[in-house]
Amino acid sequence: MNLDTLKLYCDIARLRSFSQGAALNRVSQSAASQAIQQLEADLEVLLIDRSKRPFMLTPEGQRLYEGSRELLDGFEKLRASVASSRTQVVGNVRVAAIYSVGIHIMGDHTQRFTSLYPQARVRLEYLHPENVVEAVLSDEADLGIMSYPPANRSLTILPWRSETMVFVCHPTHRLARRRLIDPADLDGENFVAFEANLRIRTAIDRYLKQHRAQPNIVMEFDNIETIKQAISVGAGASILPQPTITKEVGARLLAAIPLAGRDLVRPLGIIHRRGKTLAPATARFLDLLRSATPAPPVAS
Repeated sequence: MNLDTLKLYCDIARLRSFSQGAALNRVSQSAASQAIQQLEADLEVLLIDRSKRPFMLTPEGQRLYEGSRELLDGFEKLRASVASSRTQVVGNVRVAAIYSVGIHIMGDHTQRFTSLYPQARVRLEYLHPENVVEAVLSDEADLGIMSYPPANRSLTILPWRSETMVFVCHPTHRLARRRLIDPADLDGENFVAFEANLRIRTAIDRYLKQHRAQPNIVMEFDNIETIKQAISVGAGASILPQPTITKEVGARLLAAIPLAGRDLVRPLGIIHRRGKTLAPATARFLDLLRSATPAPPVAS
């Protein structure tokens, strides 16, 4: 038994998935399964009940998970403490981010951080917004990055950036050549929306209602990537954060037109557990994020 095996076990147990836990630890699913089987053999106890879908932890497995989390967290804090005495930044920075932020924004920041601090590493996990909050509150992540961060007494919320929202459509759409879109233009328009339980959907619905526009909702999805795919095949138009469609607009796969007034924005925030002392590596990564200059909005 070693720390790497315990970390693998904890990730598999937390995600309730051998494949996701294996991917997070950069091993094959077969190797992950064999490692857990060996761990069970060493302890002479069944840790995971594989007869259920998704699998469940046995009482012994839950006890090992909780104890291993404490052990791994303690080791990370010890390593950070020892390293800080040498003024070196080492250790893991665990970041949970919503998909659109992780895919479109975090790559440059993590690469820059690694180049500045080669002995530190950012572990980035893409999650649904409510799971980002859960990961931070349960100490599975040091930092969370999400849009419309919710007020919570157990969280510290740091405003990060505001992304201008734009009208997005297929390049052949009847509005694609407009220089500016008035919300009234969207009344009755086929619209690919976010799912109703997401806060970005609430913000867009409020904006359209204020401007007396009622589009025809033809599809609903919980992530930006799927919405973009629907737009690219002509299913309808949408309103999306400008930084998330820059690549597709540059390749002429999508068209983006500013909204009149440009008063609709998506706020992004960074969250961490209130009262938690951030390890040196985490604090440096947070400083790097907050000092970064966001990309300029799309030109009209």
